Parts: sequence; C-alpha cells; structure tokens
Amino acid sequence: MSDDVSNTGCPEFPDIPYQAIIEQSLAGIYVLQDEIFCYANATFAGIAGYKPEDLIGHHVSEFVQPDFIETVLQSYRRRLAGNPPSERFVSRARHKDGRTILIEIHGTRTIYKGRYAMAGIGIEATDRIRNEEELRRSREQLQQLTAYTTAKLEDQRRAFARDVHDELGGMLSALKMDATRVMRRVDSDELREMTRDLLTLAQQTIDAAKRISEELRPSALDHLDLPLAITRDLEAFTRRSGVAHELNARQASTLRLSPKRATAIYRVFHEALTNVARHSGARTVHVVLSLEQERFVLDLRDDGSGFDASAAFDRSLGLLHMRERAREIGGDLRIETSPGRGTRLVLSAPLL
Repeated sequence: MSDDVSNTGCPEFPDIPYQAIIEQSLAGIYVLQDEIFCYANATFAGIAGYKPEDLIGHHVSEFVQPDFIETVLQSYRRRLAGNPPSERFVSRARHKDGRTILIEIHGTRTIYKGRYAMAGIGIEATDRIRNEEELRRSREQLQQLTAYTTAKLEDQRRAFARDVHDELGGMLSALKMDATRVMRRVDSDELREMTRDLLTLAQQTIDAAKRISEELRPSALDHLDLPLAITRDLEAFTRRSGVAHELNARQASTLRLSPKRATAIYRVFHEALTNVARHSGARTVHVVLSLEQERFVLDLRDDGSGFDASAAFDRSLGLLHMRERAREIGGDLRIETSPGRGTRLVLSAPLL
C-alpha cells in the first residue's frame, strides 16, 4: 500500500491514548490491522464470551459465522480502501459456545503505527434486532390480516346488498302488488283505507331496502363509476345532515379505476364524510376529484371545528382504517387540520 510507512506486524497491545477510559468503556472497542485483532477491550471480547487475550493476534474470521465471513472481509476491505472509510453494519458473530450473536459494528479507517487499520465500536444487538424483526413480521402479518378482513367485509357487504335488493326487495314488491289487487276488490271504505295504509307502508319499506342496499354497496361502484357513487353519497349526505356540499368532478367524469381501488377510495371518502357529519359541525363540504400524473386524487375539505390530528390517529379506528385502505392500494393519505380551522383530506392513488 503506497500510504504504508512501516511493515511491522500488529503488536500484541497497541499504545492507545486514554487507554484506562477505553478499558472501562461500556461499549465494545477494537482495532483490526491486516485482518488481525490488535486490540479488543474487555467489553468487546465479552460480547462473544471471550477475554481480550483470546482475540488479540487472531484473524477476524475465527470469530465470525462461516456464512458471514466473506461479508465481514468485504466490508473491512472497502473501509480500508476508503470506499467508504466508515461504515455501520450488523455482523453475525460466533459466540464461544457456538451460537450466533448479532453485533452492531461501526468501524472507521484510521492510521495505527504508520499504517491503515480499522478501529471500531461494537454493541451486542441480538435481542434488539430479533425483537425488531419479530415486530416487523408481526406488522406484516397484521397488514395481511387487515387486508384479508377488509376483502371479506367487502364481499359480505356485496352479498348483503344483493340479498336486500334482490330477495327482500322482490318480496316487498310482490307484497305491494298483492295489496294493489286487494285495493281493486274491496268495497268497504274501512278496508280501502287499511289497504291504502298497507300500500304506503310497503312502498316505504321498499325505499328503505333500496337505501340500505346502496349504503352497503353503492350500485355505481359495480360499474366502476366512482364519481357517480360519490355524487349520490353527497346528495344523500346533504339531505340527512343539512350540510351543503360542492363537488367538482369534471376531470374525473370518465375516469375508470380497478374495482379494488375504486372501492378503497370510496370507503375512505365515505368514512371521511361520516366524520364530518358526526364531529365537525361544518356548514359546507367541498370535494374535488381529479387526475394528476396518472394518479386519482380525492380532495375533501370542510369548514368545521377541526381536530388535533396527531392525537386522533392514536385513538380513532376510523382514521386508522382510512390510512390502511390507502396503504393497500399504494396510495398516499394526507390529513391537514387543527382545532378551529377545519379539515382537509387528500388521497392520491395510482390508477392501475
């Protein structure tokens, strides 16, 4: 190496400044030169069940699991060449009893005895890394379970909506027709009045069945016309709540989405609208549907009371549900709000 000024071998113990402090350090400290341990404090050696003298003078590969030796040596050589001179990684070390332990290493190229060497800090991280990995797997499993539950719930909603619309609606229509035939045959004013009330009740029940069916699964979604489903929801929302609405869907009127994305976007919209009705005290809701760079964008704003978003996400299942719906379709959900300043929800999702 052109920078070498000495070809002397690695001494048993280097002359390290502040050695007393280093020896008592709670962090493991080591020095490698020519892939040989020149120094290891008691903490570093103890991570793997050794004493410092068990490491010093030995090749680093003796203390690494066989399947990870090449990775460690490549990292050592990269840092020695200055590419990069400093690196943080996790080593699969071999404990004295043979088991695998994980050591988080932060090594930096330095000059020792006139030649390049590697000085670093090592921290035992087996439990932490395994706990993090277990947490990551648990989150993935939870996301998979959530996606499965959401899909099953949507299937059930679709089935219930079909049963209410087709079977219950069909039976109610038959009841109404029978009542109509009875109406034509009665000659008593009292029976005629009773039959008229029965017809009114039958029609009200038919209307209720249609409304329940639409709330379970808007028929427009099955034709992939998301803007139409949102338009109908807003009109019903204004009738029920008295909150005025404005809708701009000109840029999305002919847009077509996959059934999964259309359904997820609609459910986020529906949950947001429900939150407006329940909590905001808003007078007006503004909704914009648009297409921006091959992404569908839902922008919903209200002039209500707003809320503390950071605290709400921790306790609101509805907000967590919206965030999960967005994640499932590769979308981005942003909520801008603060107490007294209204709320804006923006959902951006890819078209395909």
